[in-house]
Amino acid sequence: MDIRELIDRKAGRRVSVVVPALDDEDTVAGVVASVRPLLGGLVDELIVLDAGSADRTIARARGAGADVCTREEALPGVAVRPGKGEVLWRSMAVCTGDLIVFLDADLVEPDPMFVPTLLAPLFADPHIALVKGFYRRPMTDDADGGGRVTQLVARPLLTALAPALAEIIQPLGGECATTREFLGQISIASGYGAEIGILLDCWQRRGVSAIAQVDLGIRVHRNRPTHELAVMSRQVVATLLDRLGIRDSGIGLVQFLPGETGWRRTPSEVSLADRPPMSRRIAEYRDIA
Repeated sequence: MDIRELIDRKAGRRVSVVVPALDDEDTVAGVVASVRPLLGGLVDELIVLDAGSADRTIARARGAGADVCTREEALPGVAVRPGKGEVLWRSMAVCTGDLIVFLDADLVEPDPMFVPTLLAPLFADPHIALVKGFYRRPMTDDADGGGRVTQLVARPLLTALAPALAEIIQPLGGECATTREFLGQISIASGYGAEIGILLDCWQRRGVSAIAQVDLGIRVHRNRPTHELAVMSRQVVATLLDRLGIRDSGIGLVQFLPGETGWRRTPSEVSLADRPPMSRRIAEYRDIA
């Protein structure tokens, strides 16, 4: 893929790369480093948007050359909600791109071609509104062992309830590109429901032909324990059902985890409270005291 050709096809549009981050001190600098050579050409701004890190994520992102903004700074005076969806929503208030690329901050040695590959379909077809990256996620001896929530929850549910999206390979993948015009028109789901919500909204508003997929090769990232994935799955299910007009109980998942003296009852929360569309309302949100 010729970067110079992609730059020529920008046609005056600005490109923002946004990296949502939370306690990613070991990997965020590498993600920033993979994008920095594109600044001033294909990419106009690179922003790490921090979701409340307690480690050295912010310092390492700045040291690597990214502009860093906290979620509180993105919309001062607007009470913060937990989760990735909040960061994606607030990113609209700080980035200026006509096209926005999202990269997760926990990637290990990401390929510098991730961003160009994600942008290419948006340059090639004005009908495309969302580009989803797909990849192999090697884990131990399994060449595609990662993506457990994707393989066991998201894709089976999409096949059953939204079969038009059954061939989306990584519906929950954090590596994606979209247009500001589209993203600003939709509400953003809470927490781990953000990606599936954006995908379903694009399909329902623009049709499946507005969604492109690109092969990013191999993606290595931090793997989460099963009990964390269970909470993630619960939010994905809630958002998917909500987008399809199917009633969800709204009850968070209760897990029973082994402890030193027996099983520990561990409740969690699920949210159906979306953030409203950001289009033409940024100034309004910023004025909230």
